[in-house]
Amino acid sequence: MSDLQEIPDKPLRKGYTTGACATACVKGALLGLISQKKQEKVSVMLPVGETATFYLKDAIISEDKSAITTIKDAGDDPDVTHLAEITTTVSFNTTKEIIFKRGEGVGLVTLPGLEIAVGEPAINPVPRKMMTTVCHKMLSDYNLTDKGVTIEISVKDGEKLAKRTLNSRLGILHGISILGTSGIVTPFSAASYIASIQQGIDVALANNETRLLINSGARSEKALRSTFPDFPEVACIHYGNWIQETFEKIHKEKAIKVVNMGIMLGKASKLAKGHTNTHSNKTTWDKNFIYKLALDSGYNEEISSKVLALNMAGRLQEIFTFDAEEPFYQMLLQKCYEHCYKIAPNVILNLYLINNNNQIISYKKV
Repeated sequence: MSDLQEIPDKPLRKGYTTGACATACVKGALLGLISQKKQEKVSVMLPVGETATFYLKDAIISEDKSAITTIKDAGDDPDVTHLAEITTTVSFNTTKEIIFKRGEGVGLVTLPGLEIAVGEPAINPVPRKMMTTVCHKMLSDYNLTDKGVTIEISVKDGEKLAKRTLNSRLGILHGISILGTSGIVTPFSAASYIASIQQGIDVALANNETRLLINSGARSEKALRSTFPDFPEVACIHYGNWIQETFEKIHKEKAIKVVNMGIMLGKASKLAKGHTNTHSNKTTWDKNFIYKLALDSGYNEEISSKVLALNMAGRLQEIFTFDAEEPFYQMLLQKCYEHCYKIAPNVILNLYLINNNNQIISYKKV
């Protein structure tokens, strides 16, 4: 999740969330339990108002319970759960309630701060509502309103897939989350990444952390860990390319007092000009801006003009020695600081510039 990919330059196919897939399985399994007949496909109304058809497989039906599986199709999104096998097992209960249980490969919530209580399976509110609605309608349609339904969701290799997400950092252990607010996966959507940033900050606050360590991803965090070796993992946030949204959330949460921010040289060259979305598909570094920044830092024309010949910002260290005493990098960090400070002026912000060799330069505030 933290290793951001380039967006393909072509029309992208949408897919379906784990929540939508689980809901389809609930409908297919419950139909199978009621009719004692295997279902090959079902249609489900998604929260966005669209109807989607899901193909089902591996139905197992007895008088007491029914299980069925679907394969998640995430479209062209680089989702770690693309092609995952999602299975639901349903049975009737006497409580008249819809009860959710965690099957193998679905995460368990172990930390406060999420929308789901500690000890519950990591099935988010919207998927729970979707599945509950399906159950209530079918119980009504088949005159079974005296019964409740117990739903167990499992995901094949879900615990292995979860290692490629930030679930463990959020306190979600042993598997993936059943997610989705619309039912639709929009390829390369920023929404899910931004939601994970906000969730991460919520979890940090719920665990009484008032200091954050924020980085663009795993690589920059690993480098900054040399400076903060004992920083609690629950307070480490990956902002990806979404600096604006991260600092808006930080500003909103008054309990946050200190933010330690690591930023790679390439992203810093964009942020310094005010680009708070640093994705390469959205912004490129401005060589003319960096050239003028070098002049403003006190370098002569001969040195500063070398910037104009570079093909990538990471090569700036070929001109300016990567050292905390080098005025260019302090000026670069000052500009980055100013743009972040505009968004969240009430926190103590410490900035750390990181190069590809994992060397670090601290911003020396004047």
